[in-house]
Amino acid sequence: MRQIWKSFRALYFASLMMLIGSGLLSTYLALRLAADQVDGLWVGALMAANYFGLVLGGKIGHRLIARVGHIRAYSACAGIVGAAVLGHGLVDWLPAWLILRMVVGLGMMCQYMVIESWLNEQADAKQRGLVFSGYMIASYLGLVLGQLILVMHPSLGPELLMLVALCFALCLVPVTLTRRIHPAPLHPAPMEPRFFMKRVPQSLSTVLGAGLIVGSFYGLAPLYASQQGLSTEQVGLFMGSCIFAGLVVQWPLGWLSDRYDRAVLIRSFAICLALAALPLAIMPKVPLEVLFIAGFACSLVQFCLYPLAVAFSNDHVESDRRVSLTAMLLVTYGVGASIGPLVAGVLMKFFGSQMLYAFFSFFALVLVWRIRPKAVTNLHQVDDAPLHHVAMPDSMSSSPLVAALDPRVDEQVVQDQMQNGASPEPEPEETAADTEAEQTPTDPPPDDEHPHTFTGARP
Repeated sequence: MRQIWKSFRALYFASLMMLIGSGLLSTYLALRLAADQVDGLWVGALMAANYFGLVLGGKIGHRLIARVGHIRAYSACAGIVGAAVLGHGLVDWLPAWLILRMVVGLGMMCQYMVIESWLNEQADAKQRGLVFSGYMIASYLGLVLGQLILVMHPSLGPELLMLVALCFALCLVPVTLTRRIHPAPLHPAPMEPRFFMKRVPQSLSTVLGAGLIVGSFYGLAPLYASQQGLSTEQVGLFMGSCIFAGLVVQWPLGWLSDRYDRAVLIRSFAICLALAALPLAIMPKVPLEVLFIAGFACSLVQFCLYPLAVAFSNDHVESDRRVSLTAMLLVTYGVGASIGPLVAGVLMKFFGSQMLYAFFSFFALVLVWRIRPKAVTNLHQVDDAPLHHVAMPDSMSSSPLVAALDPRVDEQVVQDQMQNGASPEPEPEETAADTEAEQTPTDPPPDDEHPHTFTGARP
């Protein structure tokens, strides 16, 4: 692992600085608007605009990189993001902030694509799992450090925006000074939404629910904590501890995911999230100790949903479609993360700050209803399923190209799809019995139709 860090430290440092700036900006804007007595709806709208920009950047980034190259695209986007960040300090008109937040999200997605394509180009096939883990650690650590800056600098003045812009300036240095081989040109992976809606509907439902919950958390949890009476320093600690929970839970989650049925785990974690969020959902004023403990517990569970859904969907999709699957999952997540903060912001405005966690609890129960392990036919389960679980960042701090670092994806398939833009051969139209979740628990398919079905613990 030490050799991995040494080989990729420049790209990890760039990712770290980007996520420090991104994490600090999200919390700063929420606290700034809360201090100005602005409706929570605007806070949610700003986060929704950021996620919309990230989704949009996934489409635009390929064209930009193909036109001017990786380093120039990265440098241009870093400059645009830095200017947009400083623009928040020059303009107080909230509609303009929405545009600026969208620009920040769009530019950051292009930067993610450059870094991830570079990591994939330099990573040996046997090291992709370790390279991926290092990238995930840098992403989560950056988000945590961004919150801790508020502890050291609680003032909500323009200095924090300057720090965010400074982070995006520093993330330019290791990429522009690299002497590595320039990555190959990129082409967008085919989306195939209709195919994946039929093949992995329960996974897409989980990803959509995770986007609704986690997107609302990043945008509105600072506002919730502020309305609970926490100081700026305490809000930073609260957000930092919650995001840190998302990092520490990934390794025990991987152990569970490789040994037990993933659909059962998704449903179990959804139940746990509904119960963990309940105290914060029903108590208008929460003691500080309860707030930190319950918030940490909720985060432990909510950050499990996206990685489990990714692993579950990969079990039912062939390797030549997994790059396309990742693109579909990220778009689905982005749609949920764009809608969630808006809906939760409206609820907080009219019914109080505790509605944020009531929102979490409600959609966790929706997932409990939607995820039906006994309905999984496993007709298209890959031969070596369950595939090894891979910890994944789930805050849209990645792009569709992150699939190239996933050791579950065949390296040659990735190169073919990334460089040639070749889509896999279409398969025959599936019937309802071929889908992942069309069978009902009361009417299971015959045993000979799903030879790979797992019930209970997996070997």
